[in-house]
Amino acid sequence: MLKLIDPILSPELLYALRAMGHRHDIAVVDANFPCDAGDDRLIRLDGVSGPRALDAILGVFPLEEQEPEVAWRMIAENDPAKILPVFEDYGASLRKSQGKPVELTAVAPYDFKDRVRAAHTVVVTGERRFYGSVILRKGAIPPQ
Repeated sequence: MLKLIDPILSPELLYALRAMGHRHDIAVVDANFPCDAGDDRLIRLDGVSGPRALDAILGVFPLEEQEPEVAWRMIAENDPAKILPVFEDYGASLRKSQGKPVELTAVAPYDFKDRVRAAHTVVVTGERRFYGSVILRKGAIPPQ
């Protein structure tokens, strides 16, 4: 255990978050998301909801601030404007960590899956709600 570090952040996840560079992406995906168990980028947080995992990650993860799009979600039910409760929960986590609203840019399912395949790290959560996945872009920490 570490002080001030959420205990759901496993050693593997902390290592991956620290190893990520500026503008690398991390995908936090739901329990139904198709992932290859042999993929060494895959970190499992079974039993942890997506928003809970996102809160823990955002406690140590600097979100990119220099780009207009830094967080993405999948288009739900073929309607880019459809906002599911899980999207609202992710938005609340982002707003809480950043101190301002952060848009979750809607991406077509096939494009979203391609982005997950290209991500530096993929965190599989226990989130059971459909479309309960999000991708974040890592920012930089400025000098003091």
